[in-house]
Amino acid sequence: MTEQITGQLLPCVEVEPSQPACATVIWLHGLGADGHDFEPVVPALNLPESLPVRFVFPNAPSQPVTVNGGWVMPAWYDILEMSIERKIDVDGLLQSVQQIKALIQREIDRGIPANRIVLAGFSQGGAVAYHTALCYPQPLAGLLTLSTYMATADLIEQQRSDANQNIPVMIHHGTADDVVPMSLGVQATEKLQQLGYKPQWHSWPVDHGLCFEEVVSIGEWLVRTLETEIN
Repeated sequence: MTEQITGQLLPCVEVEPSQPACATVIWLHGLGADGHDFEPVVPALNLPESLPVRFVFPNAPSQPVTVNGGWVMPAWYDILEMSIERKIDVDGLLQSVQQIKALIQREIDRGIPANRIVLAGFSQGGAVAYHTALCYPQPLAGLLTLSTYMATADLIEQQRSDANQNIPVMIHHGTADDVVPMSLGVQATEKLQQLGYKPQWHSWPVDHGLCFEEVVSIGEWLVRTLETEIN
């Protein structure tokens, strides 16, 4: 594991495989967390040695968050109201999209083709992952969203890229989530279906977090998605 800043790139926690990486997962944390948040999940995914994957966990910049009384914390964009889907800090979210696109480009520069890069995001990070992946101009390997919502659905519909029309999408949500209600995850799934995507939906009896069975499911999906690209 290393933590580094290159140029203007976001600082990232990185977990390297034992063999040279053949794919990358860029995984965005939620509000108030950091790049170490999902680092412990990597070994639990139980990926085979034959599929060496680099995990990149970016740290969101710290900024005041309106619903938390202006308290400064790591955030991909400001949360303006408790009803998170009603009033969106679009400019802030799009700025984060650009920062994640820069990390995708860094992976390409390091020898990982775009179609070997998976974007993943939890909660607020998932909203950024949705926009980045669906509007990215090159085909990506997959999109994994966890306990999140599609904050910029209308803008995605206008700006989405034909290159990722067939991107594999897996959506997970807790049935007892009291931070991002499961109804918002369902809405995102239905919106994707309306736009012609074929998302996989999974719900779990948890609140705003992950359970072991969910992690196992994610690992299996990553193997299917990335080994398909190899074959």
